[in-house]
Parts: sequence; structure tokens; C-alpha cells
Amino acid sequence: MTVRREYGFALLAGAAGAVLVLLAVRQRWAQAVFTPPKPLSPQVVSVSGSDLVPLAGALALAALAGLAAVIATRGALRRVAGVLLALFGAGAGAAVLTSVTAATVVSVAASKVASPESAAISGAAGSTTSGAAGSGSFVVSGSAGQAIMTGTPWHAAVLIGALLIFAAGLATALRGTGWPVMSARYDAPGSRGPAGTGAGPRPGAGPRDAAAMWESLNEGRDPTEEDETAAGDPVPGDAGAALNGTVASPGGGAGAPAPGTGDARA
Repeated sequence: MTVRREYGFALLAGAAGAVLVLLAVRQRWAQAVFTPPKPLSPQVVSVSGSDLVPLAGALALAALAGLAAVIATRGALRRVAGVLLALFGAGAGAAVLTSVTAATVVSVAASKVASPESAAISGAAGSTTSGAAGSGSFVVSGSAGQAIMTGTPWHAAVLIGALLIFAAGLATALRGTGWPVMSARYDAPGSRGPAGTGAGPRPGAGPRDAAAMWESLNEGRDPTEEDETAAGDPVPGDAGAALNGTVASPGGGAGAPAPGTGDARA
């Protein structure tokens, strides 16, 4: 598997896990049945996953923010984001495993019916089946409560989503430093090697003052040609002698002046 594909799979797994958790906690997970003394009829109150484990939904949202941090960071910061992402997944799974009990269902259902405002927000006001459904529903003191778990598949969905988030965070913490970064395309060309491999500038290429380069351009000279001349091969002997105005003699000594240059002492 290539590095880019591994990076994409990790992001996809984390996003899918967070969305799965958010979708699952909005469903009905359980029902609480309260049996008051006769002649009152029993009351049935539905309880959603967000009522039982609000922490799971909050951690799923935090995981989405963590994935954005993975995309925007690099190096050690990306590793830290991966560790946080793994902690979010582990926390969501632990919250589901420890908070979904019969006692919790009965307690949450009783508190929802006792609070008309919270019941109206969460939908509990219309979930009673006692024939007196509405914001005036209440649980009679001394009523026996019984929990009926009806959302086991959604319960399992949260665990799967939490596991995906944890796996994405773990992969980021272990392998994320070698994954592509968002700002790589905006790096200066001189800081990358051939074809953007990040190998750095070519050997022997020293820094050049920007002001000097602009001055060369204003004078009509190409600064890149000057660099090539400075780093190129030395001028051959005959050409160097011609530039000095002399012609090399066959014996290797300094020859006569080049034609047309004249004798400076004449």
C-alpha cells in the first residue's frame, strides 16, 4: 500500500467512525416501563443513545475536528493529533460499555418525564403510552421501573465507530509523519530536489542576495548565467592569453602582443 493510499484510508476510517457514532446515538436504545399502583396504567418512556451516553456524541464531534487537525499539521504536531484522535475513540467506546445499564435507563427515563422542558427537546413527552401522553406526563412516586433494551444494534454501531476512530488515530500517531502534507505544493522550488522530492538545493548553489539579482536584471544581465560562469570550468590557456592581449609562443613562454594591440611603449 502506498503512503498516499494509507493516508486516505486512515482519514476515511476516522470520518466513517465519527459519522457512525453520531448517527447511532440519535436512535432509540431502550425503553423504561413504569408500573404505578392501580388503577393507573403503566407508562413507557423511550430513551435514545444521546440520553444515555452524551459523551459519545461529543467525542465523535471532537474526532471530526481531530481529523481536520491531521490534515492541517505535519511532523510532531500530526503525531499529537493522532494520539488525541485515538483517545477520542477509546473514550467513546468506554462510555458506551460503562454507561448503558438498566439502572441508567430507568434513571434517565424518570428524569426526562419529570422535566417537561427536557422531555420536549428530546422527544420523551410524546413517548409515553399511558394514554396521558404530553408535557404533563409524570412518574408516580413508588412506581416500579423496568428497562427494556431495544437498541442493541445501535449500541454495537457506536462500538464499531469508536474502534474505527481509534484505529485512525493509532495509524496517524505511528505513520502520520511520513504522510503527505497540505502545504507541500506551496514550498519554494529551491527547497525541493528534482521533481519535488524534497532533496534540498543542488550542491554548490550558495544563497544570492535578492537585491543583487534585481540589480542584474535592471542592467540587462541574466543572474543565472553569472552563476553558471562562476561555477563553470576555467578558461583555457589560449583563450586566457588572448583575453590578456598576447599570443602564446610555441615554446610555452609569453609571446608577442596580439595583432592590432600594439606596443604600449611605442
